[in-house]
Amino acid sequence: MATRHALEAVLVDLSGTLHIEDAAVPGAQEALKRLRGASVIVRFVTNTTKKSKQDLLQRLRKLEFDISENEIFTSLTAARSLLKQKQVRPMLLVDDRALPDFKGIQTSDPNAVVIGLAPEHFHYQILNQAFWLLLDGAPLIAIHKARYYKRKDGLALGPGPFVTALEYATDTKATVVEKPETFFLEALRGTGCEPEEAVMIDDCRDDVGGAQDVGMLGILVKTGKY
Repeated sequence: MATRHALEAVLVDLSGTLHIEDAAVPGAQEALKRLRGASVIVRFVTNTTKKSKQDLLQRLRKLEFDISENEIFTSLTAARSLLKQKQVRPMLLVDDRALPDFKGIQTSDPNAVVIGLAPEHFHYQILNQAFWLLLDGAPLIAIHKARYYKRKDGLALGPGPFVTALEYATDTKATVVEKPETFFLEALRGTGCEPEEAVMIDDCRDDVGGAQDVGMLGILVKTGKY
């Protein structure tokens, strides 16, 4: 077991921890203000693929959270970096509101399939197009494989079940962008902190568990998907 160091950085999840859709979690603003008063670096990480970083920032500021854009790290940010690294032309199965974060990425004549949370696009015709591309050898890239997420009306299917369906149908394995060993370490990049000096605050087992896997402490809150 790694030796614990003094706490230097705090990673905070957004959806389910600070807010649920357009409503702040009770007491979240006050808790963030108290955290700001401590001598730690604060970063906000999220696996949401439904909104661009600008949309997220606008929502958070409307809910009176004191957050700046450069403090937010999203799975869309990580996905864009991977696409540029692989130099592929993706079929983007993401929410239309997330498209601004892929501006400049070539998508004509796609040779890869990228899946985020896209409820409006998860229908037979579109998924079958993705199926054909994968059969032709295109790589399958999952921004993440969350089973479900929390909405005002309850739990809803995440992208994970749709990624798994395509994996099963094509006998292939997706590359998952938001793997703990890359996602959380990437979020810490630029803070000058090691995982043993950081803590992750989240509402679900996947992110808390993932943070622990790379050496961070995890704090589970009883909100969101708890």
